[in-house]
Amino acid sequence: MPLIALTGGIASGKSTIAARLAGLGAVVVDADALAREVVEPGEPGLAAIRDAFGDDVIRADGSLDRAALGRIVFADPQRRHVLNGIVHPAVLHRSQAAFEAALGGDARTVVVYDVPLIDARGTAEFDRIVVADAPVEVRVRRLVDLRGMTEEDATARVSAQLSDEERRALASDVIDTSGTLERTLAQADALWSRLRP
Repeated sequence: MPLIALTGGIASGKSTIAARLAGLGAVVVDADALAREVVEPGEPGLAAIRDAFGDDVIRADGSLDRAALGRIVFADPQRRHVLNGIVHPAVLHRSQAAFEAALGGDARTVVVYDVPLIDARGTAEFDRIVVADAPVEVRVRRLVDLRGMTEEDATARVSAQLSDEERRALASDVIDTSGTLERTLAQADALWSRLRP
């Protein structure tokens, strides 16, 4: 029952790889989805964020204003550290429950943890660390072109994460996502063949 961490910087193509592996039969646990869940209205995480950052990051409907919070935390590493101290423990708890549920079944199950910030969790529990890898300039361009960010915001987001070198140093497998979609998918298929010979 391999437990695989799939990581990569923002706009690295990680979600494309995760979707391909899911299509091939992996159970994918999405850390970003869990991070959204733990700050939904009624969750202790949202209350803690309101206490730490004030009402300016809460919308009129009581939900989190992610854009407002993002402007704060991506401009100030200390504030980002405060946010991570709220969100990461809650995501760790939820992800452990998801792993246990997935791994409790078929011994051949491959579980892929789609996680942007592997440094926040550590790597010891994973059988392999797969890194989706694309140069900074490619990721910034994707954020501008595909997500409508300004170049300044995109650069701030990319710079707030681990460097490419730090991420690659953790990797047991690297998938270069800077080329065509077909090339990325072919590398994901090759990875699957190594996971499920």
